[in-house]
Amino acid sequence: MKESQAIARVIVKSAAEKSILRKHPWLFSGAIDKIKGNPGFGDTVLIQSSKGADLCVGAFSPQSQIRIRIWDFNPYEIIDHSFFEKQIRRASSKRSSIDDDSTNAIRLINAENDGLPGLIVDRYDGYLVCQFLSSGVESWKDTIVSILKNETGITGIYERSDTESREKEGLEKISGVLWGQCPPDHVLVKENGVRFLVDIKTGHKTGFYIDQRENRHLLSCYSHGKTVLNCFSYTGGFNTWALMGGASHVTNIDVSDNALSLLNKNAEINGFSPSLYTTVCSDVFQTLRTFRDGNKTFDLIILDPPKFAHSGHHVAKASRAYKDINLLAMKLLTEGGYLFTFSCSGHISADLFQKIVADAAIDAKREARLLKIMHQSDDHAITLNFPEGMYLKGLLCRIG
Repeated sequence: MKESQAIARVIVKSAAEKSILRKHPWLFSGAIDKIKGNPGFGDTVLIQSSKGADLCVGAFSPQSQIRIRIWDFNPYEIIDHSFFEKQIRRASSKRSSIDDDSTNAIRLINAENDGLPGLIVDRYDGYLVCQFLSSGVESWKDTIVSILKNETGITGIYERSDTESREKEGLEKISGVLWGQCPPDHVLVKENGVRFLVDIKTGHKTGFYIDQRENRHLLSCYSHGKTVLNCFSYTGGFNTWALMGGASHVTNIDVSDNALSLLNKNAEINGFSPSLYTTVCSDVFQTLRTFRDGNKTFDLIILDPPKFAHSGHHVAKASRAYKDINLLAMKLLTEGGYLFTFSCSGHISADLFQKIVADAAIDAKREARLLKIMHQSDDHAITLNFPEGMYLKGLLCRIG
């Protein structure tokens, strides 16, 4: 009989075995019946059924409600340098068709969806930006960084493990250079030939919303000759692509002066005159109400807000915020105008989001016809056994 390398055994309750057999990569604390041994932070543990059958092997997190993140459903898989090398190479090979001369800003590793729970790696030209969001990958950080620098041929690796999810694991927020050169304040990248300056040191997430790549291109197909309102514009990804599509004018709203300053630079490096767009540094909700009261209208509106629901407890409040903002947008759209509306809140399901937007249309007394359902770009691919990976939901609606 084979033996596992794990230093401890975790016996799960019988009700939890179904989730493992369906290859879901998380085991919550309530699923555990007993622990044999004394596993520590990030240690490899063997998960067994209530009858003693070996099921899988995972990383132990003593403080998180997600007590174990599963490395592999082969309980005898050895978790070592070779394991991470194999997983990283596999993830990289899946993106080979995306990373080319016209696009060099991609997600290289997408956590659970690439068999590396808690690890995010984004590539921005010659730099990698990493987020180590679980105890398992944190304990293997040196190994992972060593493999990444050898496998990718990059100039530097920068860490952006400064998210709230780290605190749930009992980890401190941290950022800084992990290896190689420190990136400049702005890294120049390409997205389907369009150029963007990215602040990977202090920008949102890892610096840029790579997950919206395909949706930005889609926007360009609808923006010709349109007056566009870009809400939560950040550094102008949608602004630049709307102008690429021939928008007559784009109004951008964001609360950050720094983001709007970079938006201006991104428009400039792609050859667009400041006369083609406007920036408004203000709260989006407040500005939309001002536009409504002033009877201002637009042909196309983009709603790409930050995460409104950070946990299941916030779903009701977040739902009200999504409804409010979509209702306001619909009242500002011209007859036959287009609404690109998104939610990046993982706790807001696709069905719930569609219902919220439908309810907003009823209250706005507008007819909303669904033209397309949008998701994150292909390099943020989702495995079917991990539906939580489908965090970005988008609806393209024509408003009558």
